[in-house]
Formats: sequence, C-alpha cells, structure tokens
Amino acid sequence: MSERSINVLAERKKARLDELAKSTASGDGVSLFRDTMRRLARNPVAITGGVLVALFILVALFAPLIAPHDPAQRFDELLDLIRPGTIPGPQDGFPLGSDPLGRDFASRLIYGARQTLFVGVVATLIGLAFGVLIGAVAGAFGGWVDVVLMRVTDVMLALPGLLLAITLVAVASRSTQWTVIFAVAIVNVPIFARLLRGAMLAQRESDHVLAARALGVRERAIVLRHMLPNSLTAVIAQATLTFAVSILDAAALSFLGLGDQDFNRAEWGMMLGVDGQTYFETRPELAYYPALAIIIVALGFTLLGESIREAIDPKNRR
Repeated sequence: MSERSINVLAERKKARLDELAKSTASGDGVSLFRDTMRRLARNPVAITGGVLVALFILVALFAPLIAPHDPAQRFDELLDLIRPGTIPGPQDGFPLGSDPLGRDFASRLIYGARQTLFVGVVATLIGLAFGVLIGAVAGAFGGWVDVVLMRVTDVMLALPGLLLAITLVAVASRSTQWTVIFAVAIVNVPIFARLLRGAMLAQRESDHVLAARALGVRERAIVLRHMLPNSLTAVIAQATLTFAVSILDAAALSFLGLGDQDFNRAEWGMMLGVDGQTYFETRPELAYYPALAIIIVALGFTLLGESIREAIDPKNRR
C-alpha cells in the first residue's frame, strides 16, 4: 500500500473519530434503548413477531367489545341443534358455531386470549421477580451464598419444566387458576436466576465496578446502581421468550386436565383438551382453532424475544 493511500485512510479514520467525539460532546449519542429499537424496526422477523403480539394483546384487552356474546351463556337455539354425534357449525349470529354445551364458540375463543394473557403475564412476572432476587443475591455476595442458591436452581433445572409443573400442580388438593400460575412461575425462576447471576459475576470485575470500589463506594450502592442495572438487559429479553414458554406450559396443564377446574372460564388449553379431544371426530374445529391460536401467540413472542436478544447483544453490533 502506497504512502498516499495510508494517509487517506488515516485522515478518514481521524474524521470519523472527530465526528464521534462531537456527537458525544453534544449529547447526541444513541442510547442502548434507542439503538435496540432502531435495530428492531429494521428487522422483518421482529416486526412480524411484534404484529402478532400486538394483535393478541388487543384482542385480549378488548375482548368484551369484540366478542359477540357472553362466553358462559348457553343459547337455546344452539342447544336445540345439538344431537348425539352432531354439534352445530356456523349459524346466524354465531360465526364459529357452538361448543358441546351450546355456548358461542367464537366468544369463548376471543375470551380465551384474555385468560391466556393473564396467566402468561402473571406467571412470567412472578418467576422474573423471584429469579432476579435469587440471581442478584448470588451474583452480589458470591461465596457459600452463591453455592447454596445455585445448587438449588441446578436441582430445579435438572427436571424438565413441564414435569416439574405437573408435579407442583398434582400436590395441590384442587387445581385452580392460581395453582397453574404459581406452578409455571416456579418453573421459570431458575432460568432467570442463572442468567442474572452470570451477568452479575461478569460485572463484578468490570472496570467501572473496580473504579467504584477504589473510590470507596459502598458495596450495596455498587450492586444496586452499577451491577444490577447493567445486568438486567439480557434478563428482560429472556422474559419475552419465557412468556411464550409460560403460555405453552399453562395450556399443556389445562390440556392434561390439571388446569383450572372452572369450565365456565374460557381457556385455550382447556378448550383444546376437554372439548377438542372429546369431540374431535364430530367437529374437529373445536381443536383446530384453540391449537392454532396457541401456536400463533407462542410464535409471535418467540420471534420478538429472539429479535430483542439479538438486538441488544454487543456481538451483533457493527
């Protein structure tokens, strides 16, 4: 390479550094949140997942306005059409027909989105809260505290998630909505705990933490102001992925008959298991629609979660 070419490259590099310096000095630097959102906006996978998730949330929130009927009400015009081996399909005022008890199937499918959203959100938040607490304590203190907490999480991770959830639900005398929520939440705890603990350990030896210790900053302030905030990014991305797993686990428990025993409450897993399997040969749509709804929602959260994880990963930055 000629000396002139070297000088040109050096001048370009210097101009680029000057531009970055001016941007930083003027406060125009891009934050992690803005950079992540910009990457997501240019990612077609993230857009697809975001659209699916947004539609699911809108349907769940506005279910009373969208559903044509009360999901628990039985209609005489539908009951009159139910015969052994026959369940009425689409009728006037009932776009998806009836379920085996003469209730509007479309309304129950719409209200099922609300129930699925509630179970998924609450289970994920509970698992996230306890997982963050355990991971933060283990990563901050280390030593025997870390050893004890991580061995407990290792035992929980050694069991398949769904098997652990089934075991926890089976222990309860009567399965309810909250039994399912807490069972799914406990399954998610070790995932968040291990992830946050690893991020906290990586932060312990970082330059800004060492500098804070050298300046005499209290250990509690270092953990709460420096280590924990900088370690939560990956945990938040994992929470989006875990939401999809929570929906699948809750639906699986209901499918197996271990979910909420209130049959008036519309829930996709229960609809798929109780009605869909029992009357599959009579009317397979009773199984197709709930299964399709579960697949679409889980796919949406998976696509969005993977895109968020890739967007905040420093290795993918250019």
